[in-house]
Amino acid sequence: MQPAQRNSLRLLQWMMAASLALPLALFGFASAMSRISNSEAADQEIQRTLDVTHEHALKVFETIDRSLSEVTEVVRGMSDAEIVAHEKNLHDRLRQVAEALPQVKSLWVFDANGRALVNSLVEPAPDVDFSDRDYFRIHAQGNIGTFIGEVLTPRLPYQGARFFSVGRRRNNEDGSFAGVIQASVLPEYFENFYARIGREPGSFLALIRTDGAVLAHFPVVDHQARFEPSGPLGQQMAANPLAGTMTIRSPVDGIERRMRYERLPEYPLYVSAGLETSAIRARWITTMAQHLIFGIPATALLFGLLALAYQRTERLEEEANRRIEAEDALRHGQRLEALGQLTGGVAHDFNNLLTVIRASVDMLRRPDLPEPRRQRYIDAISNTVNRAAKLTNQLLAFARRQALKPEVFDACQNVRTLCEMIAPLIGSRIEIAAQVPDEICLVNADAGQFETAVINMAVNARDAMDGVGRLTIAVRPVSSLPANVAGAPSAHGHVAVTVTDTGVGIPQELFGRIFEPFYTTKEVGQGTGLGLSQVFGFAKQSGGEVDVTSEVGKGTTFTLYLPRVVGDHDTPSPLADDALPVDGTNASVLIVEDNAEVGKFAADTLTQLGCTCVLVENATHALEELAIDSGRFDLVFTDVVMPGMSGIELAEEIRRQRLDLPIVLASGYSQVLSQQGSGGFELLQKPYSAEQLSRVLHKAARSRRLRRDQAPAE
Repeated sequence: MQPAQRNSLRLLQWMMAASLALPLALFGFASAMSRISNSEAADQEIQRTLDVTHEHALKVFETIDRSLSEVTEVVRGMSDAEIVAHEKNLHDRLRQVAEALPQVKSLWVFDANGRALVNSLVEPAPDVDFSDRDYFRIHAQGNIGTFIGEVLTPRLPYQGARFFSVGRRRNNEDGSFAGVIQASVLPEYFENFYARIGREPGSFLALIRTDGAVLAHFPVVDHQARFEPSGPLGQQMAANPLAGTMTIRSPVDGIERRMRYERLPEYPLYVSAGLETSAIRARWITTMAQHLIFGIPATALLFGLLALAYQRTERLEEEANRRIEAEDALRHGQRLEALGQLTGGVAHDFNNLLTVIRASVDMLRRPDLPEPRRQRYIDAISNTVNRAAKLTNQLLAFARRQALKPEVFDACQNVRTLCEMIAPLIGSRIEIAAQVPDEICLVNADAGQFETAVINMAVNARDAMDGVGRLTIAVRPVSSLPANVAGAPSAHGHVAVTVTDTGVGIPQELFGRIFEPFYTTKEVGQGTGLGLSQVFGFAKQSGGEVDVTSEVGKGTTFTLYLPRVVGDHDTPSPLADDALPVDGTNASVLIVEDNAEVGKFAADTLTQLGCTCVLVENATHALEELAIDSGRFDLVFTDVVMPGMSGIELAEEIRRQRLDLPIVLASGYSQVLSQQGSGGFELLQKPYSAEQLSRVLHKAARSRRLRRDQAPAE
């Protein structure tokens, strides 16, 4: 599976996970916010209810207080005997007041002994002792103002609903205790009112004395209720006596509630309102359930769509992988076919070359061979070796394995020079047109391989025109590669070298094979099929591209694209040779070569040129020779590919030891050289001639002498 395919599937997996995780996270966040919002709304609702009950309780007790004041004024200055004497009138008066107050069950006037002098219920008042009641005892102890008692049960012969008392002290003119004026207040009056305003599920309302005794409770309980001072509510009231909010489990009915209390001004009473925590939680659950009703289907739909997309993408990727596998198998078959062609082509061409060499050697061994024929056979061997070397270089070029010598040069100038050289090569019946701009088009490539590539394209064009037509060679700078050309972009664009012919053209179905080595449509003996493969290999290895367009019957255009170089650069003259062949240097040379025959040939050649040679078979022995006395050598001539330490590694070690020795590398082919270059060391390609060997060694020795002459004297 390709990285892009894996990334797409991984992205869908992340999206599927996100389609679940994100709604869950949002639901969790919404749940938390909803819980907070519900709690705040519940607190606000509790506060609104408490405000209503607080206002109601305050008005009720103020009304009761006014009624007690009215009764007090009625009996003010009257003795117990006078009250008894006017009991009937006083009874009627008290009954009228009590009937006007729905919260009041009855009104009473007691003497100092706890006997009822008059009441609103019956006349005459039964002789019953009430001195044990809390409302009597508390007033008998002192003047405390208005007192509110606990909930009591009526004493026989009186019957009816339970009540709590609101009473005041009666005083004689001397201030002594004369009795109590008391109103019996109905808890059910408050409970009925609480029932009307507490319609929300889980509502709670209560009227509570400061000591924790519950006077009225909603929901109604069938027993005497009390909040102990040592309990949570009692402690909260002690810490915050005016008002407070808390969550507690009620000792009255065991239900957990969120509640708020508030003190009635001038009365020892609290009103309280609240909601059951289960009701608040139920509201929150209802809200979240509404979210889930819409959220779950939407999330399920999104997840389902992503799952379908994932499955479809996975199927498409599987199909793509199967196609890739099939294409790989096809390409493998094509490679095997190309390899077969390559093998056959190499075998055919090299066998032809070896036949010439073998026959020439056999003829040279004849003792009666005339000198002219001997020279002819020597020339044949030399020419055949050159053809073999050229064939090898073309193969390496296609494989992008030759060691290039990149340099910055002007493609325009080189093409101008090449056009003059190509003219005799392609024949007089072909018209050559050069379209080269005046501007400089610098490229960084191997100049020799560049020229070979242009010549190969020109020769291919010549053969396509059968020696008659028009050949156009053009150079132009381009900012980008054409859309049909796959290649890496260049920061400064490319230089395009175009070779156009008026030949027979190339069928479209052959475009995929024209750059294959040894593939040719020419007759046997008229081409090796390596010319265009060299162009392809050189372009790829130089970081460029090659493109072809053609129309059958009208001609073909080959375009070589090379990355353009900008800036100031010294450009060498095109087609310039390094130096002329030279005689011996009288130098002392350390030869490092693992092939005994090649090493002996090099030693013999250099000896004939006047050099003193020491031949070793590997880099280890070379370092040992240098360790004895490096000054006795003028240069090191080493093969690149050797067992153990390579020639490049040996050169780098000599450089690391700071030995002032020129180093010349020799190689027929090296993977390291093709990928990394020669590392700045002089390189001689195999096979090399005696003249090439002499020229390179002479150049290296001369460079060393120049460095020594320019060194400052100590």
